[in-house]
Amino acid sequence: MISTRWLSRGLALLMLSGSLLLPGTQVSAEQRFPDVLSVSVRAGPDNKFSFDATVSSPYDSPERYADGFRVTGPDGAVLGERTLWHHHASEQPFTRDLYNVVIPPSVEQVTVQARDKTYGYGGKTVTVSLPGRGGD
Repeated sequence: MISTRWLSRGLALLMLSGSLLLPGTQVSAEQRFPDVLSVSVRAGPDNKFSFDATVSSPYDSPERYADGFRVTGPDGAVLGERTLWHHHASEQPFTRDLYNVVIPPSVEQVTVQARDKTYGYGGKTVTVSLPGRGGD
């Protein structure tokens, strides 16, 4: 039988480590990457597509922020990329566009991923079907 003393110590260690969450207990970890929340895509002429990506990076500050996003094909090849030159601390989430991304005719879906100024690419991605291609 486990003594009450050992049970209390174990519970205290679990609470300190954040491995046990009790009602009302909050464990905050630094968010390392921005998340892509949604993407809209429009087809243009000559295999060109335009994207509107909505990104959430609630940690944005002048020192660290979401500084870009990219469109990749199923093989991971980067098809288009947009650099963001300033923070969006007062505009969360925010939407930015990327125009005239040339996408090979064989590609039916692409993935949009956002980049953090400090940590690089990561976070939630969104995969979209391209209008006018077999996947839509």
